[in-house]
Amino acid sequence: MCKNISNFQPFFLVLAVLAALSGCSNSNHYTIKTISSAGTDKGELKKVLKHYRGAGDEQKLAAAKFLISNMPGHGYVEAVFYNDKDEEVPFEATDYENYKQATAALDQLEKEHGELHYQRKTFIDDTTVIKADYLIENIDLAFVTWKQNQWARSLSFEAFCEHILPYRCSNEPINNWRKELVERFEGLPEKMTDPSNAKEASGLINKDIHKLVRFDTLYYLHPTDQGFDEMLQTGKGRCEDISNMISYAMRANGIAVASDYTPAWANRDNNHAWNAHLDSQGRGSAGLGNIAAKVYRKMYSTQKDAITFRKKKDETIPRWLKGTNFIDVTDQYFETSDVSVKLIEEEPADVSFAYLCVFNGGKWVPICSGDIDSGKALFTKLGRGIVYLPAYYADDNIHPAAPPFILTKGGKVELLNGTSDNNDNIEVEITTLKPATDDDDTHIEIPRIVVKPDKKYKMLYWNGQWESLGSRTATDEPVTFDNLPKNRLYWMVEENSKKLERIFTVKNDKQLWW
Repeated sequence: MCKNISNFQPFFLVLAVLAALSGCSNSNHYTIKTISSAGTDKGELKKVLKHYRGAGDEQKLAAAKFLISNMPGHGYVEAVFYNDKDEEVPFEATDYENYKQATAALDQLEKEHGELHYQRKTFIDDTTVIKADYLIENIDLAFVTWKQNQWARSLSFEAFCEHILPYRCSNEPINNWRKELVERFEGLPEKMTDPSNAKEASGLINKDIHKLVRFDTLYYLHPTDQGFDEMLQTGKGRCEDISNMISYAMRANGIAVASDYTPAWANRDNNHAWNAHLDSQGRGSAGLGNIAAKVYRKMYSTQKDAITFRKKKDETIPRWLKGTNFIDVTDQYFETSDVSVKLIEEEPADVSFAYLCVFNGGKWVPICSGDIDSGKALFTKLGRGIVYLPAYYADDNIHPAAPPFILTKGGKVELLNGTSDNNDNIEVEITTLKPATDDDDTHIEIPRIVVKPDKKYKMLYWNGQWESLGSRTATDEPVTFDNLPKNRLYWMVEENSKKLERIFTVKNDKQLWW
């Protein structure tokens, strides 16, 4: 189940109403622009504004403008599996009883269709389907919980708009969750020792909400985010679903909670999403069991400095970083470093950014971007104790831009670019292909992968790409390679591997895992 416990303090940012209205509503320009581009649904958005103008409630009108002006880009995404020819391959994970059965079925499909990947099939923008009655009810209920719950009254209007008011959390279907979750916790103050203590309220809500949906690995293979109604029906989900359900419950009851995530762990496969409670400065973090290079926070408001708005016309950018509604909060979690990287390889045409990648799922995954300037790229707020690969991104593929490097726990950069003497090789004995790691979803330790007798293994090292140093068949003794070039990144994999092995370096004849 996803982590969601962190230090929490309620907001004590008491701002003047006029200043808060200005900060939260954005400008009339963006509201008008949204409505003009809303197509057949523009009448519904106009009804919302007309409703609050008629009521003479300037604060609710400002809240409505905030939701509408930032609505473009928010919507429901259906993701499905495709083969390398971009042909859809039908597969529904929930047709199977568990993850093991679903994975076996997916493996069989890959034998028939080649390697599969999931991507967006349809996108339904909220501006084209949202109804005035739904938005008005959402706004009114959000104001009730903000004004009536003692623990919520000190929230600033700006914080209210960003973390309480929004009607959706990710790319799930729109459902009526707010009223049901208000009613579910209607008697909460009577159960509390201190009804003004937001931390106590959030603890009680969090404990109860886990009864509604529990983590199930099967939903790793269900790439479309579930809506509130679907989660109530299935009672199961992946970390993204559970994070959304917790956010619904907290928002419905006036508790400011952020949805944070890492697109790819830096020391293991997969990714993660969780909830973090916010302090009086709008900052917050949660305990993590694995190493993250980057932690991002979902925001409802559009971030105008997103690289999607700054890229060249024909430039492609990685899927993780195309979004326009997230901010970088890595430095709220741990010590970080800024690193300037000299780009050795020539950049492809129509590329304005370089990227840093972490090794995840047997491949390099872009995790953050940096503007290219005079052959260098500056990357900020990087997690430490991690191996990074600088790269460009073009034609939907990464292209290495410089040698990988270690950013040590102390913030030092150590290049993994070999030695000047190519004959200065090292010997290493291998018994383990992957160390044991924590699983932030299940809270169960993922066991290490060991070398097995009679299995064939290949040793690879990074030299602008993975190059082979030969193969060995294991016996009861450790697998030995005596031809490793010094100061490189290595990866030993079993023949026909599923790419679960981890990369490593060698120091003082010992493997250091990354």
